[in-house]
Amino acid sequence: MLKSLSTVSLALLLASALPIAAQEASDQAATDAATEETQAPSADQLLDLGTPADAALQVGQRYSKEKFGDWDLACVRSESENDPCSLLQVLLDEDGGPVAEVTMFRIDQEGGQAVAGATVIAPLETLLPAGLTISVDGAPGKRYNFSFCNGAGCVAQIGLTEADINAFKQGTKAMFSLRPATSPETVVSVPMSLKGFTAGYNAVDVVKQ
Repeated sequence: MLKSLSTVSLALLLASALPIAAQEASDQAATDAATEETQAPSADQLLDLGTPADAALQVGQRYSKEKFGDWDLACVRSESENDPCSLLQVLLDEDGGPVAEVTMFRIDQEGGQAVAGATVIAPLETLLPAGLTISVDGAPGKRYNFSFCNGAGCVAQIGLTEADINAFKQGTKAMFSLRPATSPETVVSVPMSLKGFTAGYNAVDVVKQ
């Protein structure tokens, strides 16, 4: 637990920065000159006054704009007034370590089956031919193909239908299952919480196609 620093006074902080000098009365003139040269810094110089969090972000940096249950509305700083945002959740193993990342956005597409898109980043050395299976609350799942791998991991870019989104809205937990390339007979499953999904989905950007 972090200890409180509320008992440390500003006066004590400033005093610690003041130079300590002891001069005889006969050297008063020299003391005055030395004091001017070694004048104590002001409070503004000693204390961090802070900067606006948004101003510290560089173009291209991702930040969390809002939380919806176990989901983040993750946005990327852009040069325009409206930063693009997607729904984000990092999937964790039993020990709380990150295993995969899911980002999701809505799609404004007339005549198409997909109403939303998602990017899933799985660990490197995932068995790509086995694909990625997603099921909700134990219902029969859907299998999706991986598109490519890079330094961040293996990426699946998937489309979600109205039925898929409704299942997420009504469900409690989705399971993401894949197979490691080093152990093809093993199925690794990690949960994706659906707590806060509906509110987050309603708030996320709509990408026009």
